Amino acid sequence: MVAGVESTVEFGPAPIHVRMLGPMTVSRAGAALALPPSRKLRALIAYLALAPHAVNRAHLCELLWDIPNDPRGELRWCLSKARSLLDEPGRRRIETAQDTVRLDLADCRVDVIDIGLAMQQGIDKADPARLRALAALFVGDFLEGLEIGRSPFFNSWLTAQRRRLRACHTAVLEHLAASLPSGSEESFACLDKWLHLAPFDRHAHELLLDSLGFRGQWREGEAHLAAAVRTFEAEGLDWRPLREAWREVRSRRASPAQIPVDADAAPPRGPADNAVERAGRASIAVMPFVDRSAQAGVRGGLADGLAFDIITRLAKLRSLFVIAQGTVFALDQRSVGPEEAGRTLNVDYVVSGSLRRQDQRVAVDVQLVDSRTARIVWTDVFDHKLDDAFLTLDEIGNRIVASIEIEIEAAERNRAILTPPTSLDAWQAHHRGLWHMYRFNHADNEQARHFFEMAVRLDPTFSRAYAGLSFTHWQTAFQRWGEQGPAIDLAFETAGQGLIADDRDPAAHWAMGRALWLRGNQDQSLTELRSAVDLSPNFALGHYTLGFVDCQSGDAEAAIGASDYSRHLSPFDPLLFGMLAVRALALVRLGRLDEAAGWAVKAAARPNAHVHILAIAACCLAMAGRIDEALGFLPLLRKAAPSYRVDDLLTAFRLTPDAQALFREAARRIGIG
Repeated sequence: MVAGVESTVEFGPAPIHVRMLGPMTVSRAGAALALPPSRKLRALIAYLALAPHAVNRAHLCELLWDIPNDPRGELRWCLSKARSLLDEPGRRRIETAQDTVRLDLADCRVDVIDIGLAMQQGIDKADPARLRALAALFVGDFLEGLEIGRSPFFNSWLTAQRRRLRACHTAVLEHLAASLPSGSEESFACLDKWLHLAPFDRHAHELLLDSLGFRGQWREGEAHLAAAVRTFEAEGLDWRPLREAWREVRSRRASPAQIPVDADAAPPRGPADNAVERAGRASIAVMPFVDRSAQAGVRGGLADGLAFDIITRLAKLRSLFVIAQGTVFALDQRSVGPEEAGRTLNVDYVVSGSLRRQDQRVAVDVQLVDSRTARIVWTDVFDHKLDDAFLTLDEIGNRIVASIEIEIEAAERNRAILTPPTSLDAWQAHHRGLWHMYRFNHADNEQARHFFEMAVRLDPTFSRAYAGLSFTHWQTAFQRWGEQGPAIDLAFETAGQGLIADDRDPAAHWAMGRALWLRGNQDQSLTELRSAVDLSPNFALGHYTLGFVDCQSGDAEAAIGASDYSRHLSPFDPLLFGMLAVRALALVRLGRLDEAAGWAVKAAARPNAHVHILAIAACCLAMAGRIDEALGFLPLLRKAAPSYRVDDLLTAFRLTPDAQALFREAARRIGIG
């Protein structure tokens, strides 16, 4: 489905309209078509409509048929009936190629695809009219009444889709409620639907209490609070934030005479506190993964082990508030899905996924979702050979955690840049600083420093902000954007403050390792950097910086390994140009000049590559005898730094004498010697 959200939500003309919310219906030119009675035909159409790519026939047979006499024959019958419904003269929508099947509905209307597109484009930016149109699409449960006996794989998919779409419905209602006048009838109706879908969503209860206070319905507010407290207690959830929210509403909206006599009566008991306040760091819950290879109800295998490993590794990063394993596993045992768990726990992000073993391979499907918008922030599939289960899970876990970290950091940076500077908290100021820091130019580096200083002023215990502040001073010294001596001292001093704030934060040791390298203490630098990756083996920047130090005057082979592993962990990292350049410098030292030139050119092609990276590319090309290509970099080099010479490069880096000689000769050949 490729149509824009505006046209789809407004019910623009389409030859065929497929509705999957509620009982499935198919209409052509506004007239409903009679669907054959076969439940599996409707299931097949729905599955193919939502599949991101062509589906293998064998998979469809396994999905829908419990080993009948002729599953492929039944599939062919269903496909022929689907063609009679969906195909038109000159327009085939059921496409078969070799042993795969694809359903192309690009020119049709499909309600669940419309909703998916809207969620990905961001409902937080939608106006009330669009939100109402989206909410109107939810006329029932997904494929209502379409469960199929003895088809566990299809029913598992059906459950997952229903949970996803309920989360989308909840997110639409939340944003619609926020856009409506407080206390209006439409607002109350919206809040009622929201609470029906997410009865433990604290934010919905708080908005309803505020609306009741706005209308002066204090008795009704007390009654709602009491009922909510009983419900939360029964589930072992923390009701105390609701009580505080109600007190805040009363103090803001009511006169003392309006407050009921028993308004401050406290509920009898206090349960475990497993709801989360957004107090700086983003929060995340990792739900148990579904093992699609295990028997129903069997737990404790590879999937559970992987989820526990991801929780542990995320906690080691020290940059996120991570919900403990016991809480998420307890919710899962009560059949609470990932989307509902995210709202129940009041976290910003939820990770969920599934694992499947087949022959000697294991495939892990992972999703990272923004809890409040139901937007998929990141999704990927990791497929590995299962030689050693523990090593395989270790490798997959590292890659998943590194990806989650970089994706959340990017999402938080983008969110922070839209927040007015005067309204930033420490977490937002830190990510605003990262946004500027990753531009790698003097002006943005100064802006980054300003925001990191704001972050540590707002929260003196925020070790990551000290690491960012240290990096800006490091950049000033490395790029010669100011006096080098004071910048080196400040890089070291702020890195030390980060370690004092939290000596278990890998980013604090990373910052100290870089600062020590600036001071010429290479051995101590490597010790700190190894501490960073020991604390968090999936910390991509730690591995990259180990390579950065080694590629210049240490172990060149180790530098290549560190560069490759950092890119493996974080293939879209803002410092990817550095990871590629590390490999190029190490290859120069090993005498593999053609290879070095290729990797240096890749580094220079990155959009945020700074002037030293351009110089490395030009010199590596000259070393490899590719003079014309090397000369092509000179205009870029002159534009970035008109007076740039090879001494600028060699002063910034600490290359061995042999490598320096190679760079001087290459620079002489292209006129920057």
